Order: sequence, then C-alpha cells, then structure tokens
Amino acid sequence: MSPLVALVAGLLLGGAVAATIILRSRPDAAVDGDPAVAGLPEAALARRLLDLMDPAVVIVDVDDAVLLANPSARALGVVRGTRLMVPDLLSLAHTVRSGGARRLDVRLPGDLVGAGPRLMGVHGVRLHSGTVPLPGPVALVLQDVTETRRSEAVRRDFVANVGHELKTPVGALSLLAEAIEQAADDPEAVQRFAGRIAHEADRLSRLVRELIDLSRLQGGEPLPELVPVDVDRVIAEAVDRTRTAARAKNLDIAVGGEQGLVVRGVESQLSTAVTNLLANAVAYSTGENRIAVAARARSGFAEIAVTDSGIGIPRKDRQRVFERFYRVDQSRASSTGGTGLGLAIVKHVASNHGGAVSVWSEEGLGSTFTLRIPLDSSATAAVAPEQREKERT
Repeated sequence: MSPLVALVAGLLLGGAVAATIILRSRPDAAVDGDPAVAGLPEAALARRLLDLMDPAVVIVDVDDAVLLANPSARALGVVRGTRLMVPDLLSLAHTVRSGGARRLDVRLPGDLVGAGPRLMGVHGVRLHSGTVPLPGPVALVLQDVTETRRSEAVRRDFVANVGHELKTPVGALSLLAEAIEQAADDPEAVQRFAGRIAHEADRLSRLVRELIDLSRLQGGEPLPELVPVDVDRVIAEAVDRTRTAARAKNLDIAVGGEQGLVVRGVESQLSTAVTNLLANAVAYSTGENRIAVAARARSGFAEIAVTDSGIGIPRKDRQRVFERFYRVDQSRASSTGGTGLGLAIVKHVASNHGGAVSVWSEEGLGSTFTLRIPLDSSATAAVAPEQREKERT
C-alpha cells in the first residue's frame, strides 16, 4: 500500500483537529488566505478534503450502513445509497471492527466498475475515541492497484523466464564442452559438437541482444527523435535480413502493396519490428509456401502486413503471442530457434511510435500480422489526389 493511503487514514482521524489548530492559531487567516475557506467550520473543511482525494474513502457504521462516501468511492460503484455493495469489503469492515486495522487486496467485478475488473488495495481502520464506545465506525480507504500488481507479476515472470531461458543454452554449452573433452580422439565427434556449441552460442547471443533491445524499448533509454522514414526501405531491409532463412526452408517472400509511403519513426527499430514479423512467419511455415509482406496507407497510418500460410495460431493464444517469452507451442521452441521475445519487441516498437500491432489467424490457414505506424503528415500532404481517393476506398 502506498504512503498516500496511510496518509489518508491519518487524515480521517486527525483532519478536524488539524483544521481547528490552524484556524485558532491564525486569527488573520481571513487576511492571508481565502476568507471563504477560513470561515468554514472544521467538519466542513475535513469533508471538503475527503471529497478532493483520489483514493476512495468509505466510513461504515456498526450496523453496516454507510455514513460517508467520497465521490471517488461512489464513482467506483462500491456504494449505493447507504449500502456497501461488495461483500468482501463488508467482511473486511467486520474484521477491522473486531480485530483492528487490516490491509487487503479486494477484486471489484467488471460489471460493478463498468471498465473491467479492478484490484483495489484496501486499508481498513477503526474510528473511535475515548468518548465513543467500541465497536465504532470503520473507515475503508481504497486505491486502485491493478496496474501495480500486474507490473509486479510481469516483473516476477520476466525474471523467472529469463533465468529459465538462459539456463538452456548455458547448460548445453557446458555439456557440449564436456563431450568434446571426452571425444578428443574422435575428430568427427569434435566437429559435430563444435557445431552445436556454435549454434547454442548464437542462440545465447541472440537472447541477450533481444533482452537489451526490449529493455531499451520499455523505457530504459529515451526514444530517439522521430524522423521521416521510407517504408519501402524498411521492408527491403527486413526482407534482406530474412531471405537466407526463408531459402533454407524453400520459402519465397513476395513484396507488394503501395509504394512511396513515409512514416515518422526510428528506421532501425521499424526494420527490426518488420524483420521479427518475417522471421516469425518463416519459423512457423512449412513446405514450399509463400510469405507476403505488403504496405498500404489507411486512416492516417501505414499498415505493414506480413502474411503466411503456416500452422496458424489457436484462438486462445492469439492475444498472448505478444507477451515476453510466450510460445504457442513450447515443444517447437528448440526447433524454431526462437527466444519468445520477437513479437514482444514488435509490440513495444509499435507502442513507442504511437501505433499498434494486431494478428488475424486460423489454425491450418496461416496468420497475418499487421503493424500500424502513423504516416508522416508532411509526406501525406504531397500524396496525389487519386491515391488519397484510393485510400478512402
């Protein structure tokens, strides 16, 4: 729970007292400050303070009736009239009333919040003094910790996944070095093991390089200045990088679509993103299929689509393919040589450029990944009228 929530709890207990001290110690407050504020009674000042707070605050009486709820609490939908609508919050209030202050994460259902389920960090405290017998009212201070908890989970998963992914090539290198030592008298075996060492070293190098790239894209370094970038050049560079791997699998890469599109971005990052999409298409295509990459202008964006006729992606996995280290088929990880970071890098490149990436796929029919990057406005203004008409249709 953040220090802000603890502060709110303290303010609930001492706000009125603090207001009284300030007003009584400064008889000239109406001169130095706002006369309207200085003239307010202490209780009104405390209530105004609660109403202006971002954290949701609810005070529940001994009979579970809501005595006070600030606008943030009512906006969450946890209070209706004088009723607390979330059973977990009522249960927490009972626990606090009998046992003292508690902290707990409570999940609010999406239909209640109206914007998807949210996780709230709740701090419950008893409000009582020498003049109020126990049990007394309970204050619940709620703060949205959905993104905080999600980030913590992602960080834990990332560390665990990095450890696992690094262990595989490092362990393989150790075993292969041991095998070479034992096969010192067999030149063919030494050559075979040396080839495997080179393969694992390349995989390890690629993993480290992509981890560094992902760290930079996620905010480790400021994004370079966006400049006009020729989409044709980006596609040509990406095709050139993946042509050798495609030929090794008897795959053709066909290039089409509109030419002359210009976006604002970082050319090296955009080339990496399109290269990763092509590499992904090559890795999951079989036989003598064709991979197509094409660009078009639409609604102020350049759309670069990479289409394959490979194995496709199951419906349950389509929204997760852009997660770090996520693989649709873990058993194919070694055979494809992928690190599970390529599509995550594409996602962050798109986000950093004010764009997005999406996927269409059907099992057995293939996939189409579409990278959308904002067009350069100065270049768009120079597009011929007939081309703009074509874009609208």
